[in-house]
Amino acid sequence: MIENINDLKIRQIQTGQPVLSPGYKDTQKNGFGDIMARTIEESKELHFSKHSKERIAQRGIEMTDTLLTRLNTAANSARQKGAKDVVVIGPDAAFIVNIPNNVVVTAINGNELKSNVFTNIDSAVLL
Repeated sequence: MIENINDLKIRQIQTGQPVLSPGYKDTQKNGFGDIMARTIEESKELHFSKHSKERIAQRGIEMTDTLLTRLNTAANSARQKGAKDVVVIGPDAAFIVNIPNNVVVTAINGNELKSNVFTNIDSAVLL
């Protein structure tokens, strides 16, 4: 048991490691830096607006893990190039993505791709 603060300092100097008092919980994994890093990492993931979720369901677009990964990769590539509003075109569907907000705004299935005009788009990414 550490009697006083001087004993604590001496033990830290001798071992080179901080001496933890009984009952101390290691919070490094839940420290501010770790929480911030997790938050930043999660914010890089695309989110789907209510409208896009409805369109995906209405249009029968199958959202697989592979497609989601490819959409995230496409959005990150567009972000690195400075894009703001992107159409991501895949073999079976297209997605309009707002890059600054990481939001899929809407989705169009393959049948509708041929008859649509995309406006207010500054970039396109082909999957």
